[in-house]
This record gives sequence, structure tokens and C-alpha cells, in this order.
Amino acid sequence: MDLLFSNSFLSVLHSTNSTVFSIAQPIMHSLSTFWVFGSLALQIFAFPNPSRVEQREAELLKRSVDSFIATESPIALTDLLCNIGSAGACVSGASSGIVIASPDKTNPDYFYTWTRDSALTFKCIVDTFISSYSASLQDEIENYINAQAYLQTVSNPSGNLANGGLGLAEPKFNPDETAFTGSWGRPQRDGPALRATALITYSKWLIANGYSSTASSLIWPIIQNDLSYVTEYWNQTGFDLWEEVDGSSFFTLQAQHRALVEGSALAAQLGKSCTYCDSQAPQVLCFLQSFWGSSQGYILANINENNGRTGKDANTLLGSIHNFDPTAGCDVSTFQPCSDRALANHKVVTDSFRSIYTINSGIAEGDAVAVGRYPEDSYQGGNPWYLNTLAAAEQLYDALYTWNKQGSIAVTATSLGFFKDFDSSITAGTYASSSSTYSTLYNAVKAYADGYVDIVATYAQSNGSLSEQFSRSNGAPLSAYDLTWSYAAFLTCAARRAGVVPYSWGEPTASSVPAVCSATSAIGTFSTASTGSWPSSQTPVTGGGSSKTTTTGGGSSKTTTTGSGTATSTSSSCANPTSVAVTFDEIVTTTVGENIKIAGDVSVLGNWDTDDAYALSAADYTSSNHLWFAKISFAPGTVIQYKYINVASNGDVTWEADPNHTYTVPASCATSATVSNTWQT
Repeated sequence: MDLLFSNSFLSVLHSTNSTVFSIAQPIMHSLSTFWVFGSLALQIFAFPNPSRVEQREAELLKRSVDSFIATESPIALTDLLCNIGSAGACVSGASSGIVIASPDKTNPDYFYTWTRDSALTFKCIVDTFISSYSASLQDEIENYINAQAYLQTVSNPSGNLANGGLGLAEPKFNPDETAFTGSWGRPQRDGPALRATALITYSKWLIANGYSSTASSLIWPIIQNDLSYVTEYWNQTGFDLWEEVDGSSFFTLQAQHRALVEGSALAAQLGKSCTYCDSQAPQVLCFLQSFWGSSQGYILANINENNGRTGKDANTLLGSIHNFDPTAGCDVSTFQPCSDRALANHKVVTDSFRSIYTINSGIAEGDAVAVGRYPEDSYQGGNPWYLNTLAAAEQLYDALYTWNKQGSIAVTATSLGFFKDFDSSITAGTYASSSSTYSTLYNAVKAYADGYVDIVATYAQSNGSLSEQFSRSNGAPLSAYDLTWSYAAFLTCAARRAGVVPYSWGEPTASSVPAVCSATSAIGTFSTASTGSWPSSQTPVTGGGSSKTTTTGGGSSKTTTTGSGTATSTSSSCANPTSVAVTFDEIVTTTVGENIKIAGDVSVLGNWDTDDAYALSAADYTSSNHLWFAKISFAPGTVIQYKYINVASNGDVTWEADPNHTYTVPASCATSATVSNTWQT
């Protein structure tokens, strides 16, 4: 084994297959996995068939990423919450609901709260709350909303609420909610839009669960201020999300367009109106098209001012994933993650870092690399960022979700270069899921996405801590430690990989680009929002279940409850059980030779691997009752994401439609429970 892992062997392996070499480093971090890699290497030389090698590489990579996500997920959520006042132990002195960018106070000092970072963090928290209901997360959300209502009223160097809402674009505040008065890049116009989106998402959940009055009285006034700001100032320049370029930013415009679209829809749900949203959203979308140039083949990060840069920037990857709508398909106008423009841009941006970072040296196109902000970056030495590397993965997971949902992959002249990295003979066309080309592309992109997560796993600290950056030369963590945004980026990336997607924001009804763009604006309404008391026990409509998103006609969304089966105690005492036997009843029509299985995000359900999914029984299936069932034991309190699959006699797998089901195993004295589902179409 020592000979197997000698430098000379790795050199040969690198020259034989660069993809294998790219996964060697993370595997070799753990002595316990040496035998796995050794076995893989020996089989590569014993079985030189490229497709077989690629399959084994992908399987090994998947297992590595599965393991990292399982370990890192609770760490990321815990460390994220640790950076939120006042309960967060990592940020002593921060006010309630205030998100601190990082506990680091020296070189760089990030012990402040940024409107942008806070909004993105709480969008992640709200999505997590919706997919797996947690009362503690709901408390954090309410504290955040109270804090934002107050911060909107704080006079600051950008202005205040009374003078046309100018103070809403102030980038950051002190931890005690006082104004930061030092010099800084002002204004930053993405913050109000991102905050509105986070609050709109929670408002949708409240409405769907019967609490419209809370959304109307306590949250809408905050959202209305932010929407009013966007409609009045969207066509004025401001500093980008890296706080360096004063111009028009792709990321900012995308956030603004989304906020106006779903803000108007929320207003209608609450019996209100946002006509100024309706008038400006199409013009924001029209301006967004200016960031794409077919001649350069990528999305410009900024226009009007780029400080001499090429415009290749992870700003655009982040814009795409935070604008993802699971009902939008691969729409081009909003640069959806699987659109040909977004895929072409993904290649150009990620490839721009291949030759400038030592840790990316020798990694071929089509294999994952560490991703920074932009190739000309010099901040803190100009290194890769964890959140940008995760964004590169998340965009691909979004694309995979959509391809799976629509049952095809479209290759155009624009996206051809992206796909040629995985199939050099590919030509433009649409490939159905039943084709071998679809399978080749889908599996290759899935492995490619996992590669980006594996890079983060490789360079994360052994305790799971994620800083802002890691060294371009050796991968050591750099800059601010325990960056809150890094943890949020990991959690959203992991969720998309598991097929857990957010609410639709209404993209299908707002993707028509006007024939003529106009630099317009509209005056909205600004008023002081209340920070009143929150009603208690605002739980999902069906007790004990977790909420999920389902799509209704016209692209709107509603929330229903999964895991709604009743838990029946089979013990007369209330001793805490060590396991709970959960019976899954699935109603689905099948034909002879078909089998129903349940796949999910825990090991007993195969960790989403269809080969290891849990088989259901058809023992009680009749012509009038198409019941498949299985009884599976779990630890009390386990939160499960799952889906049913139909396995044909020839092995072909058909997944039921989205979204994933979510179920929380009872953590009481119950020793059994039943969950009833019907095949989703």
C-alpha cells in the first residue's frame, strides 16, 4: 500500500486520468479510506474501459460527498446560529435577531451586520424552517424580522426612512443596531430586495398555514418599504455585492426583479396592491438582458463600471442560484441555472480560475476547481471562497433538478462548449431522458457538481469550520473565520443536491421581456413598521407534520403538510423508545413486474441511491386499493426527506413528481406511526 500511494504512482495516475487525481487529495485526508482508493486505482489499470473508470470515479466521489454533507450539515447550522444575536454564543453583545458576518474582529473586522448577508442567511433559515418545521428556527425568524423593522428606522450615512427611504441602502450596522458611520461603499441597493425576498418567503408560509393577519400586520410594512425603495432607485448605480464597483450589478438587478414580482403577488394575497412593482418589474427584466453579450459568451458582472476587469465574476453564479425558480424550466430571460446562457457563463467563470490558483493546477476543464470572486481579485491575497465554490455546485444541482423534472436536456450553440467538456462529440439538440446521451450528460454534470462540494470538503477545517476564503497556494483557511454566509451557502447547496427546492417566486408569469427598455422609476410608500408582539404557537395547519411546497396552476405555490399520519402509542408507559416503527402507505397504480421503493436522505432509505432504496410490499394491493407499504424503524426525532420510485422489470427507474416529502419521526412515547401518501404526478 505504501508503494501504491508513492509520489511516482500519483504522477502516473495524474497523467492517466486527471479526474481520478482530482479526487485523490480529499480521499487521502482519511486513512480509513486508503483501501477504497487503492482498490479503485488497481481497477483502473485492470479495467481501462473509460466508461467503467468514470462510473467508479463518480461512485467514489458521491460517497465522499455524501459523508461530508452528513457530517457538515449539523455543524453548519449550529455555527450559523451561533453568529446570530442575542442567543448566539459566538457573537456576545449582538442585539436580538442581528446576524453578524463573522465573529472575527481583526484583519478583517467582520463583527458587523450586513443587510445583504443577513437577508441571504435568513432566506436559508426560512427555507430550512419550511422544509423541516422547527419552533426554535421560527423564534429566530421572528427576532430577525423585529430587528429589520427597527434597522429601517435608524438614520445612517446613506439617509433615513423619511427622506425617500435612502437609508434602506446602508450596507452595514453595528452589532448593537446603531449606525456605522465610517467610510464605506454606499449605497448598496441589493439589500432591500434580498430582505424583501426573505420576508416574503416566510409570509407565504404564514398565509398557507392560516396566519395571514400576522403577515399583513407585522411583515408587510417592512416589505413594502423595501419594495418602494427598489421601484424608485433600481435604475441608479450603486456598489456591487463585493462592495468594490460602483455601477449596475447583475446580482443586484436579478434580486430586484425577483423581489418586485413576488412582492406584487404577496400584496394580492394580502388584499393589497403594489402597482409600482408591476410597472417596474418588466423594465428591470429588460435591463437585465444588457448583461449578456453573445460575442463574449458570458454574463457581465457589472456594466457602466468594471474597474478595468473582464467582468468574469462569481457575482453571476450567485445571481443565478438566488433567482432559481423550480417552475421556470431553463428560461433564458431570467438566466435560470440550466439556461444556455447561465451554463455557458458557468464554464467561463469557473475556467477563469483554473490557471491562476496553484491548488487548481493541472485540473482539466470539466473537472471542478476552487472558485474565487473574479480572476483579477487581490482582496486578502485574492483567493478562492467557500461560498463561491459552493455556488458553482448549487447552480449545477439546480440544473439537474430541472432536467430531471422536464425529462430532457437542451444543448444549444450557446451552451455547446459547456456540454463538450463531458461529451466531446455532442451536438446541439434536445436529448430526452430515455436516451443514452441524456444519461451521459446528466451523470457527468452530477459528478461535476459533486466535485465542487468535494473541494470544500478537502479545504474545510477538520472541525467543519468554514472561513471566508482558503489559500490559492495550499488551501489553508484564510480571512474572516466562521463566515456566516459560508455556512448558509453550504446549507442551500446541500438542500438542492437532495432535491429540496424553495417556493416558486412566480417566474413563469414574469419572464416576458418588453420590446423597448425604459429607465423609469416609481414612487412607493415608506412608513415605520411595528415591532409588536408575535402571536404564539403559529404552527403548521396539520400538527406534527412538516410543510412542503406544491405547485398549483399558473406557477403559484401553496404549502401543504407531509408526514400527516397519526402516531399511535403501543406502550402504556411513556418511557422514551430507542426506535419508532414507521409504516409508509403509498397509493399508486402499478402493473405486473413493477415495484415501488422509497428513496431518501438517510442510510436506511439508500441516501438517495435508487439501487439501495427500501422496497415496499404489495401484499395488500387489490384492484380497488392500490396500496404498497413498508414498515421501517428510525431513531425518534429523525427528520427524513424522501420520495417514492417505480422500478420496472428491466430496472428502469421512474421518480414520482416533486417536491420531496418531509417527515419527522415522533420523539415522544410513541413506538409506531403511520404515514399515508399518494403517488405525486
